[in-house]
Parts: sequence; structure tokens; C-alpha cells
Amino acid sequence: MESNEKTIREAYRLAEGNVLDGDGFLALFTKDGSFNDMSTSQSFRGEQIPQVIAGLARSFPDVHRELLEVHAFGDVVAVELRIQGTHLGGFPTPVGEIPPTGNRIDVPAADLWYLRDGKIERFNCYNSMSVWLDQIGVHPDFKSAVEATETAATTA
Repeated sequence: MESNEKTIREAYRLAEGNVLDGDGFLALFTKDGSFNDMSTSQSFRGEQIPQVIAGLARSFPDVHRELLEVHAFGDVVAVELRIQGTHLGGFPTPVGEIPPTGNRIDVPAADLWYLRDGKIERFNCYNSMSVWLDQIGVHPDFKSAVEATETAATTA
């Protein structure tokens, strides 16, 4: 268990904005390992994995993960954390990039790491995307959502 926790702590270190070692991060994964962003329902494998951490660092060059709790249970490591940084680069979305705002983020998250033979087989990242977006200045348009729902209900 102790070595699994060390592996995960090393993964976080390698993904820090001031370190950012994508190759080293990927080397901690099994050949068939996956990184699953649960807030966006996206899954990444192989060479996509270091691209994910590099992409986050482009948006938040000073990205830091404050580890609040780390618990190892055999081949599973559970982490409660806060993702922190400054929005200094474009933030990609499915419809385009949100320009940098200079806003600080401090996003609650929980990560579940599943290991096999000391390597990461699956990394499930659960972050609070609604908090994240709010902190960079993206607020939901509830009025349009209500109007669209009402329109759909009256035309059905």
C-alpha cells in the first residue's frame, strides 16, 4: 500500500505546473492504462494522457493540486484535493476557447486511482466543473434553458 501511495504522490508531483513531466507521468501507467475525466465523460489512453496534463497547464500554467487526504486501500488510492491555479491561457470547450481571465481557481475534486502491479491502471478524476467554470467567469444561462424547455413542452 505504501508504494502505491508513493506512486500516486509522484503522479501529482509530475503534473504540477512548475514540473510538468508528461513522459514521466505516462510512465507510471500500465500499457493499457486510462485517465478518465468523470466531469466531462472523456477517457484518455496512451499518448493522450500526457496531452491532458499539458493542456491543463496551458490554461493554468501555475496549476497546483493541494492534497487534502490520501488513503491507500490495497490497489486503490483515494485522494481528496483542490485544483488551484490562475487562468492565463485559453480554456477549451466543445464550442470554442474561453479566453484567459486571470481569475484564480480553487476547485474541489476527488480522484480514485486503481493500480496493478505498482502501475496506474485507471485514474478517475472527479472535479467540480460547475465550480471551475464559475470561478473563471462562465455562468449558466438558466433563463435560456427554462425558455427552451418551455418552448419544447408547448410544441410537443
